Amino acid sequence: MQLAYASSDVKGQIFSFDSPNGIKEECIILDKMPGAEYSDEDAQLEQSFCGINLYDESIAVCPKTWSTSPGMEVFHLTGKKTSPAVFEQSTCGTSLHKEIKASGLPITFKTTMNSRTTSGTFSTASLLYYHFSRYLHAAIHVPVAVYRSIDKDVHLQRVTRRGLELTAGSKARQMNHEAWLILQKAERLPDAYQPIDELFTRDRTQIYGVFIQPAGKRYNSTLNGTRKSGWGEGQNRDFQNTAPFLALRSEQPLQAAIDLGLAQARKDKILRHDMGRDISRQQMVYWMQDLTEITLLDYIFSQQDRIGNIDYRNFWYWIEQGQLQSRHAENKLPPREIAGFNPVRLMRTQLNDNDAGGKRSYANFTKKTQMLEKIRHYNPGTYKRLLLLDRDFRNQGELYNYVATTFGLTAQQLEQILNNTSQATAILRNSCRQGRLRFDLDPEAYFLTGQTVEQTMDCDAS
Repeated sequence: MQLAYASSDVKGQIFSFDSPNGIKEECIILDKMPGAEYSDEDAQLEQSFCGINLYDESIAVCPKTWSTSPGMEVFHLTGKKTSPAVFEQSTCGTSLHKEIKASGLPITFKTTMNSRTTSGTFSTASLLYYHFSRYLHAAIHVPVAVYRSIDKDVHLQRVTRRGLELTAGSKARQMNHEAWLILQKAERLPDAYQPIDELFTRDRTQIYGVFIQPAGKRYNSTLNGTRKSGWGEGQNRDFQNTAPFLALRSEQPLQAAIDLGLAQARKDKILRHDMGRDISRQQMVYWMQDLTEITLLDYIFSQQDRIGNIDYRNFWYWIEQGQLQSRHAENKLPPREIAGFNPVRLMRTQLNDNDAGGKRSYANFTKKTQMLEKIRHYNPGTYKRLLLLDRDFRNQGELYNYVATTFGLTAQQLEQILNNTSQATAILRNSCRQGRLRFDLDPEAYFLTGQTVEQTMDCDAS
């Protein structure tokens, strides 16, 4: 029987932990999506996240006070001469907290929070983005996400009250403070929060959300857009005037589209300043691929808060024995062991903030501003996987059954994903049938050869 609201009824490998109150908390690695590709690192992180016992003497937690939604940061204290209680009281919210965070990349616990006075956050969305990105074999990095529940009374005492203390009286943290107030009221009286099943487990003893480990820095207007037209449709249209999006909109062959996108974007003084003087064609091809994946995922999940929330990390790319290699770039100069290969430093997109999608109440700005309709360049593999996904959904195959039973979605939320997938497929298929979609996006091939061979596709074959 389908619940009235999204719930904690997810499916996967369960790890259990006992809170001091005798409440059995759970961390769940969701079942893998059929046809998806998961890396060894994905598996290692899943196991690592679900190995965290919040009551271990090596674990400390701090309230997340630097954004509009409430959350929790988890720190490993191994090697530090302090206890969790001392750390949480004396370090959370201080400059030392920031220093430790910068060096340690803490794990973040995100929970659902939607209220008239708060920003929109839906923890299930992070799980959806993680698994669907692996199904699409996406080039963008979407962080690993696992389900986690926490004793509500422990969370209230250990995290929520500290969050209220650290945000009290701060105008800049007003929305964050309001979210902590609502969470405090809910943890004291679960019925005070609606829909209750989106925040609490069935027995109402725990709140639930996700563990993720976001990494990277925020892009400037070069990829996030100028945002000069304000929140909502305006900034989503500004986003479409960035160099990579302008290149995607061009009907010219790939190289000409890249050059045109760069030239047109530089007519805007904000973009010209933020772009700098040198953006390589290699970088542009990766960005174009990134944007096709972002717009597709955001369309399917009705994401309302993407613009301004796209991050990156720097990586070295080089060719060794005819194969493309990469590694994280710690500095602007390449490490000695790869310097002889003349590596290229590229910004690789990190899609960390995915929690304002999945709910029917969220505004689908990708759809509202017709982003998919304007795209003229696509990766053939991405297109094929989308067609397969849509066909399976229509036939209620294994992918349909997986999505319907794994994420704790409502019938309405499932229907939205199915409908959005169908509509996205129809839009891109129509562009293909009209001969307006070039299948020439292949960042790896472009890096290796300096060009890509445009493929001819059967627009209906999957």
